[in-house]
Amino acid sequence: MPRTTRKQQSSLSPKLKVNKDIELLGLKLGLQPYENLALPPHYATEFHSWFLDQVRRMDFDLSTRLHDGQSEKPFTISQLKGPLHTHGKTLQLTSHQPYQWRFTLLSKSVCAWVNQWLAAPPSDIHLRSGSLKIVDWDFAHPPTTYAQLLKVPIPDIPTITLSFLTPTSFRRKGNHLPLPLPVNIFHSYLRRWNDFSGEEIDQDDFLDWVDEYVLILRHQIHTTKVMAGKAGAVTGFTGSVQFGLSSKARQDTDYIQLWLALGQLAPYCGTGHKTTFGLGETCPGWLDSDEPAPSPPFKTCWPSASVN
Repeated sequence: MPRTTRKQQSSLSPKLKVNKDIELLGLKLGLQPYENLALPPHYATEFHSWFLDQVRRMDFDLSTRLHDGQSEKPFTISQLKGPLHTHGKTLQLTSHQPYQWRFTLLSKSVCAWVNQWLAAPPSDIHLRSGSLKIVDWDFAHPPTTYAQLLKVPIPDIPTITLSFLTPTSFRRKGNHLPLPLPVNIFHSYLRRWNDFSGEEIDQDDFLDWVDEYVLILRHQIHTTKVMAGKAGAVTGFTGSVQFGLSSKARQDTDYIQLWLALGQLAPYCGTGHKTTFGLGETCPGWLDSDEPAPSPPFKTCWPSASVN
């Protein structure tokens, strides 16, 4: 399969326009393999490379910063969703079956890049393992800004319910910590906020507040080990967690507002480490429940891929 050139653009012409002030968004792509494909366990590295190559074709300097930058990365990529089946040590994709893949962007500079990219998008995703046709485009998470995330009204009983779709873990003393401890969860989001929002929050004070007042109200999680990039296997948790506040926190309205904003940031930035290799995918709400669907901007909560 020949590589896509800028003249071999997608005939879909996705009419998605991003305002110049947008700082956060998620895109989902509908995909179909041209033939049966066998993907390695660490296939997310192939999507990671494809994404950076797309950036490089239009903005070499931005691509270099995304690849080499030592701070938090202003993007995430997902794992594939769809009919995946294991065969030995590989994942099998079936030709012409529907799959979904998404990426999110966390800064104004990468949102500006994607606006140009969508004006003349590729028609295929070419991986080392094979090619997939792009058959559909849409927003996975609506375009927004960090300031808009801070405008959500504080409810009488503030809670944040999140579901972790792919293994999620944190670095701790050179090892993986596969537990949804509130300080680790919200530290993960605060790092991205401080790097990309332009409004840096005192990390120590806020995390002390989280440690003192944020509670786990309920959870349903389990742990699993997964291959993630060149570093080998990662042990992480998946499932759902609901966080709440102790009654003594109710007067700290500024921190409550920030805490709720970070909960809204979670689907965009993912949770924990290796979010640029498909780990830590996060959505609002409780998985496999009869609770009402969350209100915007949380319109999308992908179910976990079925792996047989």
